[in-house]
Amino acid sequence: EVPPSSRRYPVQRLPFSRADRAHVAFFERLMPGRVVTDPEQLEPFNVDWLKSVRGCSKLMLKPQTTAEVSQILRYCHEMNLAVNPQGGNTGLVGGSVPVFDEIILSTLLMDRIISFDKVSGILVCQAGCILERLNQYLEEQGFVMPLDLGAKGSCHIGGNVATNAGGLRLLRYGSLRGTVLGLEVVLADGSVLDCLTSLRKDNTGYDLKQLFIGSEGTLGVITAVSILCPQKPKAVNVAFLGCQSFDKVLETFTVGRAMLGEILSAFEFMDEKCMELVQRYLKLSSPVAGSPFYVLIETSGSNSTHDEEKLSSFLEEATASGLVTDGTVATDEKRIKANVRVVCVLQQALWELRERITEALSHEGYVYKYDVSLPLGRLYELVTHMRARLGTSASSVVGYGHLGDGNLHLNITAESYSQALQDAIEPFVYEWTARCGGSGSAEHGLGFKKKQFIHYSKPQLAISVMQRFKAMFDPKGILNPYKMLPSSP
Repeated sequence: EVPPSSRRYPVQRLPFSRADRAHVAFFERLMPGRVVTDPEQLEPFNVDWLKSVRGCSKLMLKPQTTAEVSQILRYCHEMNLAVNPQGGNTGLVGGSVPVFDEIILSTLLMDRIISFDKVSGILVCQAGCILERLNQYLEEQGFVMPLDLGAKGSCHIGGNVATNAGGLRLLRYGSLRGTVLGLEVVLADGSVLDCLTSLRKDNTGYDLKQLFIGSEGTLGVITAVSILCPQKPKAVNVAFLGCQSFDKVLETFTVGRAMLGEILSAFEFMDEKCMELVQRYLKLSSPVAGSPFYVLIETSGSNSTHDEEKLSSFLEEATASGLVTDGTVATDEKRIKANVRVVCVLQQALWELRERITEALSHEGYVYKYDVSLPLGRLYELVTHMRARLGTSASSVVGYGHLGDGNLHLNITAESYSQALQDAIEPFVYEWTARCGGSGSAEHGLGFKKKQFIHYSKPQLAISVMQRFKAMFDPKGILNPYKMLPSSP
């Protein structure tokens, strides 16, 4: 059984009101049939995806419109009821589930595409749209979403924006801070902040949307998003390569960036332990074996012949210089028509080796997950140090991630949760990262589990300024309490 969040990470409940029958009756009048109080139905929304923390909310609301969200928050603000905004509940730091009995405000039914402009590539949609479905819709129009995540089948675009999710396409298309053009946000008192612009350039005053991107639902509830979408690449190639050391991985990245240039869309790496786990638990097969490290490279462009020539030249150079010892390539499926399905499946199979590592790790028991940014030259050192530090007290210590943006996913597994093991990991992992000039969170955010370590990445004045913003936007502290920021003095 997953223990309550407050037991594993000690915290005291703040003096919020508790939802009673009168409150439930108000919400039932507002949203007939979309108020959930049944404990069994609430259970999966009270537990995070990792099954590492659990809340005890007795009430979930499923609004369909911004107006309903506004009325909910206005009422909760007046009644001093705490609210936990929740999208697809795929977060990995305990930010998407209640800590105590906060009301769950779910965006599950806010899944309408509002508009799409094929000339500009600008999509406007409600916050509850699932990322994969948005991508499928856009592909039919000749476009793609600028972000791609392993959780794309269930995560919501509003949650992606609220956590500033990075993912697999950041190297090519940049972060959400650059691709999100506008937001509609409901503030704690029910006010609707309409900054849902579809302009590429708007230099009038403060860029307010940036406050909410990465705010993890603590400043307002995102209800709609305007996002710039790139055209779907006409030529996609995927290469899966084996390298004998992490230094070789770094050199391969340097050569790849120089030779592939603008068509390089992803550069992912994983160690041999990751490969062992996806093969053992998920029965995936790899065309490349026997290497300490593996690299997945994707190119995306508009000309198959041009892209394949560049990729071939790069692979020849990498092989001739000893950077790569083995590899396979899945070339553009549109060009090789005789093998369309075969090539398409191969590309997907290669990506699964990387994308399903998190799933494979969960089969080992409890997973301690860390998501840090580090200078590239020191990216894998943390894994090596942690293996030596923990020894046999951990089942596995693995490292994988987005090499193109210096993002390491450090994962440590054990048969079950152990406070002693967690104490051996934290705060060491954050101290080590800070000494290297890194960040304790590259893309997962801080949520509930990591908030006490923010000072390793931000100076005290920066934290104080954040707390002032929180106090201004949410003076009663009802929005996603106990998350992201340490308690104000």
